Amino acid sequence: MNRLARAGLLLTAIAVPALPLAAQHAGHASHKPAQAADPIAAAVAAPSRSAANTARDKYRHPAQTLAFFGVAPGQTVVEYSPSGGWYTEILAPLLREKGTLYALQPSGRYLDGYRKFLAAKPDVYDRVKLVAFPEQAAMIPVGSVDTLLTFRNVHNMVMAGTETATFKAFYDLLKPGGTLGIVDHRLPEDRDAALEKSSGYLKVSTIRRLAEAAGFEYVGASEINANPKDTADWPKGVWTLPPTLTNGDVDKAKYVAVGESDRMTLKFRKPGR
Repeated sequence: MNRLARAGLLLTAIAVPALPLAAQHAGHASHKPAQAADPIAAAVAAPSRSAANTARDKYRHPAQTLAFFGVAPGQTVVEYSPSGGWYTEILAPLLREKGTLYALQPSGRYLDGYRKFLAAKPDVYDRVKLVAFPEQAAMIPVGSVDTLLTFRNVHNMVMAGTETATFKAFYDLLKPGGTLGIVDHRLPEDRDAALEKSSGYLKVSTIRRLAEAAGFEYVGASEINANPKDTADWPKGVWTLPPTLTNGDVDKAKYVAVGESDRMTLKFRKPGR
């Protein structure tokens, strides 16, 4: 090898030193995508939730339910009839920094109680927008909502005869392509439809009929909240079971062993983009 070639090799060795092994590994690691934390799981684990409510997670499966409905930070979400605030404890921290949560609460005995619930933890619930339904519904801009949720409330509409007007309001509030998520107590399809007016249970076909009559498209169902132990034929309707336990201590162990009701989890979509 001549002198010029040897000089070239020496310059190359100086200009491109070998990386230490640890540095090489660090370089490879930097190309791996960081695994983002699950925001729904974080909200379910929020320390602001009450112990009484977290004890019911095994029946209500909030993380899986919200994921099925596609709820995410940054959305505008309406919860219809949040009542005691069970899901508000999760939705408020989930949407507090990015997103908007409207609590669309029917006027009546739960409205003042829900207002007090929000006031008890202003550091968590100060950004929840409470809207009395129906008189203040115009506070939510028409066509502005990404996801509208209601948990165990359609049976109350059916019992009160307000279901048609309420589903129309849901449709109007949602954006084209927006999601309507419903959870309710499930009545077997072969039962007498008259039971829907008194038992607290509804048929899947009934909710589909109401939603589709309002203009929604059926997307699908999940068995996340199913309970095969629930026979849906209790002496005092669904309120026989936990958490209400209308019979008090009479056969309490039996009903506690059944657990909370068998529930359908249905997803609908407002047509559009």
